[in-house]
Amino acid sequence: MSIVTPYIPREYLALRINYCKQQLAALPEVVRTIRNIRGEKKTVLASGSHYHMINSTSGRKLTEVIQRREELSCELLKLEGLWDSTFHGMPPADIEPRKIKRRFIDSTGESVIIDGKFFESLKHDSNPYYPEHKTHYYNGTYYRSAAEADIARFYTEQGIPFKYETEIWLSGMNRPIYSDFVILIRELDLCKFHEHFGLKNSADYSRKTSTTYNNYSGAGLLPELDVFYTFDVDDTPFDIRTLHTKLNSAIYDSLFSVDISL
Repeated sequence: MSIVTPYIPREYLALRINYCKQQLAALPEVVRTIRNIRGEKKTVLASGSHYHMINSTSGRKLTEVIQRREELSCELLKLEGLWDSTFHGMPPADIEPRKIKRRFIDSTGESVIIDGKFFESLKHDSNPYYPEHKTHYYNGTYYRSAAEADIARFYTEQGIPFKYETEIWLSGMNRPIYSDFVILIRELDLCKFHEHFGLKNSADYSRKTSTTYNNYSGAGLLPELDVFYTFDVDDTPFDIRTLHTKLNSAIYDSLFSVDISL
């Protein structure tokens, strides 16, 4: 059963719609047609004024284009349906997909761009410490709490790629941290870090938050822009719906803030 509604925050939904349109516009138009070749009717792929046999190298590439166009068209149809049922008018055109370069300084002093290439370099579920604490299973991975499993489900249902407890080397540290979640916003080619604190009391939460905050900030990553935090303490239980707001705010700020990356 889904744990989140199909609701997507306004700015993020607009970004995803415009991304689909941008990707579709960049792909060539390809159609299947019948041609008479040496007296035999064969199905070929036509792109512009060129025709390609389906089993040729070019034909296979064009088949992939057709599949990609179908995927994007289906996604766009779904997203525009969500927009029409929730908001009015057309999605704002100024929320435009583009590559945003954010960076951090790693333990060697190098500046690392947190983009799709960085995301692909990360290993999912790589924390070697306290494996016995991972007891909540979802989609092939054990998580340390029900809340973390719910977060993983949220990102999965939203179609957002993520890596769990992946090794990150930050400036000024002699051992890695294992970020709870690193997500990839494909539409911006940009990663965000998400730390979730499941602590028993507010004092523990404050100490852990302060340490983690300082580790990220010391490497040049800004709170709520590059890194956002959720928590589950006795007096404030975690509500998965807060992720809608956190995610939308981080994306919105990335789009419209002056780039002050290192």
